[in-house]
Amino acid sequence: MKLIYTNTPEAAEIIASLETRGATNTAKVDPIVREIIAGIRFNGDSALRDYAEKYDGLAPGAPLKVTPEEMKAAWDATDPKLQAAMKLAQANIRAFAEKQLPRAWSFRPMEGMEVGQIVRPLASVGCYVPGGRYPLPSTLLMTATPAQVAGVERIVVCSPKPARETLAAAHLAGINEFYRVGGAQAIATLAYGTTTIQPVDKIVGPGNLYVTAAKIAVSNDCGIDMPAGPTEIVYTSETGNPTGIAADIVAQAEHDPEALPIFITTQTQLARAVAEETARLAANNEIAKQSIAAQGYAFIATSVEEAHALTNRLAPEHLTVDTGADLRWVANAGSVFIGDYTPQSMGDYISGPNHVLPTGRVGRMRGGLSVMDFVKIITVQQYTRDALSVIGPHTIALAEAEGLQAHADSVRVRLEEKV
Repeated sequence: MKLIYTNTPEAAEIIASLETRGATNTAKVDPIVREIIAGIRFNGDSALRDYAEKYDGLAPGAPLKVTPEEMKAAWDATDPKLQAAMKLAQANIRAFAEKQLPRAWSFRPMEGMEVGQIVRPLASVGCYVPGGRYPLPSTLLMTATPAQVAGVERIVVCSPKPARETLAAAHLAGINEFYRVGGAQAIATLAYGTTTIQPVDKIVGPGNLYVTAAKIAVSNDCGIDMPAGPTEIVYTSETGNPTGIAADIVAQAEHDPEALPIFITTQTQLARAVAEETARLAANNEIAKQSIAAQGYAFIATSVEEAHALTNRLAPEHLTVDTGADLRWVANAGSVFIGDYTPQSMGDYISGPNHVLPTGRVGRMRGGLSVMDFVKIITVQQYTRDALSVIGPHTIALAEAEGLQAHADSVRVRLEEKV
């Protein structure tokens, strides 16, 4: 990791670059992504198969759809210890989503006037599960389970070269629509559909830069959760254990050479110790070494307040802080982990809060994937004539002030009706 003092011109330049990381990164792959999307939209299944064979390693003539029998066979072949871990993860994710689920409610601001909301699930969602460097059965559970809690009827999973563990998780989750496609071609297919695969209402799940760019490109035509791109970690600490800090940094850095691993402190000795431990722990982890060499920084701030402000400016996907008291200053983050004994890997797999989190500073405007991404909040209102006679004149006044006479008349004609 590069040690950077925040009061230097070099630091200002680096921080400014990090603050624009989302747009800069996706711009690099936009041309090929838009070409793929156009190919899927105009050539459907033939383009999908061509791209799947070219980019996903799909064998010529191999079926795009995974059968339920394949998923069950994968589950049956899974080690019982892993089966137990998956079941616990699924249970915790479900319990957390059930707590998050918004409820229908109504109230009466005055007699005869009732307002409220009803909650309805989306009809269909597409869950993208990366399948490149590592099998990610955890992502399948993280995306499908809250959709099930929300009541989504059609859940489609897309994953390139799905590993046995991912297929096993799909069986556990009860998935019956699973396709061996990935990348921008999977996102385009979920958004626009082909003869084989019908489109969905919303696409969720993390992915590489191509997946992120594709989600952004289709977002005018299909709902998306967020641009969940390459992994990010910020660990902000004054008192943490250097080995534990470094272990978390390496753990997130090993996801992708594009991962963003950052440590922030005011303590120079701690920063040096973390940098040394990070180098030691990443020595035999080639991907972590690449991302740390390219984007790994240990920022040494001039004050604790500056360290906190810098953390919020970066709006990281994963953030670890020293104590619960630190939550008072945290404003922008996807998920927060507290203290030495809360490794970020617990959130990646088993705690229950979702591991699909905002990257590229999207944490400034939203949190991680949740059950609320799979429902619609529909507002409801009802008046009696007596209530309308009291409130209606105020609506007439506002409508006439805006020059919308028909709006005013829609109230007035009801008030003028003879009872």
